[in-house]
Amino acid sequence: MFQFNYDSGATFLSTWGVWLLVFALLFALNEVTRRFKYVGLFTFTVMPVVLSILWFTVLKDTTYTDWFHLAKVYSATAGCLGFWLIRYLKGTNKKTGKEWRLADKKWALCVPPLILAINIMEAVARDIEVGIQYNGGGILSDGSMFVLGGPWNFLNAAAGILNIITITGWLGIKLRKKTAADKSQDMVWPDMLWFWIIAYDLWNFTYTYNCLPGHSWYCGFALLLAPTLCAFTVGKGAWLQHRAHTLAIWCMFAQTVPAFIDKGALAIQSTYNEKALMFFGVISLLSNIAVLAYMVIRTVKTKTNPYAKELYTDNKKYKEVAAIAE
Repeated sequence: MFQFNYDSGATFLSTWGVWLLVFALLFALNEVTRRFKYVGLFTFTVMPVVLSILWFTVLKDTTYTDWFHLAKVYSATAGCLGFWLIRYLKGTNKKTGKEWRLADKKWALCVPPLILAINIMEAVARDIEVGIQYNGGGILSDGSMFVLGGPWNFLNAAAGILNIITITGWLGIKLRKKTAADKSQDMVWPDMLWFWIIAYDLWNFTYTYNCLPGHSWYCGFALLLAPTLCAFTVGKGAWLQHRAHTLAIWCMFAQTVPAFIDKGALAIQSTYNEKALMFFGVISLLSNIAVLAYMVIRTVKTKTNPYAKELYTDNKKYKEVAAIAE
């Protein structure tokens, strides 16, 4: 599945040690940016501006400048800033004297699901592109790595479309209550439950293994696990926010230091095993079909519009997240 660079000086301990370090740093940086209001604002405004200047000047010969990588880093960062505004932007109506919050505006609550859906669709398009243009194998047009296109790309593209369809409760996002232990005001989403997150992770890992095989050890494995673990533990219910934070931080790092994942002993390659590619394609599709089937069953049983209203309100995990929300 993965080809470790033992011939270049890597060892079992160094390979897993660096992976664990990446995972731990992503988890820790997400904790800092979510818990400290102005650290988060600095990270997703000032830092990308400064780094962008470096990318297009002194680092222009080493950083990624193709449309896909640039779209990913800027869309992820824009999402983080948008989520920050939903969590913290408020004011007073001059005419009525009443306080208003962006988090109370229905149109604003539709933005996070829309960003998520667009992000998934970008990857779906990339899977289809690789499946068509690189069927049988080839070097990507930017010269970054070899990819092996095949039916697994189309299986995973279908899974991604189902993953978008099964996003429910578009107006159900809330803010986490401030407590002595957590003043983060996380953007929690009670209707986004564990089974959807797992199906997303399987789909997204498969996407990275298909289309970014030389990066999937980190961006498909560590990067997906960090926000999921946070959402199931200290940051319950806020998976989308954690995903955006860790993705933006990773993309900024990868843009700045691409050699970390592309060259030397730390670069972990795919084995391009067709059985592995097909296995993950099938698992990705089946898991998302299962979530769709459950969504349809719940929709019929409760007679609920799964997009206008929350669908899983009687679920135990839903209730746990709803209890910590305002």
